[in-house]
Amino acid sequence: MKHQLSTSIEIDAPVEVVWDVLTDLNGYAEWNPFIVSSTGEVAVGERLTNVMSPPGGRTMKFRPVVTDVQHEAVFEWLGRLGVRGIFDGRHCFELEPTPSGTRLVHSESFSGVAVRALRAGLDTNTLAGFEAMNLAIKAHAEARTPCGS
Repeated sequence: MKHQLSTSIEIDAPVEVVWDVLTDLNGYAEWNPFIVSSTGEVAVGERLTNVMSPPGGRTMKFRPVVTDVQHEAVFEWLGRLGVRGIFDGRHCFELEPTPSGTRLVHSESFSGVAVRALRAGLDTNTLAGFEAMNLAIKAHAEARTPCGS
């Protein structure tokens, strides 16, 4: 079974500022209410250590592998619960320049036999976590951008 979550937000900050916030994994503890801790290197093939705390859900640690990095455009990782095919999640951040700043598309594609059982939590807690993270990255990036930039 497959399932997709997708959110987006307009950020009044240049792409380079949003990218810097998004890829400063050590800074997540300062501003990120969803992925409250992240360590590792933002480079294809590297393994991250993330601690996720979805609203209304349980905090969990996972170790995804970075699968795509396109400077100031795409940051993506693939996480698995156990072995491949049980519950896999491809998490993606896409940045698009806009006339007033940046559009962040924050999505995840889930697949595996456990998706059906976990879908209700994905559609509530995980989606709420995406939205909370979007608002937090917006506030953090805009605070780092001088007025009128």
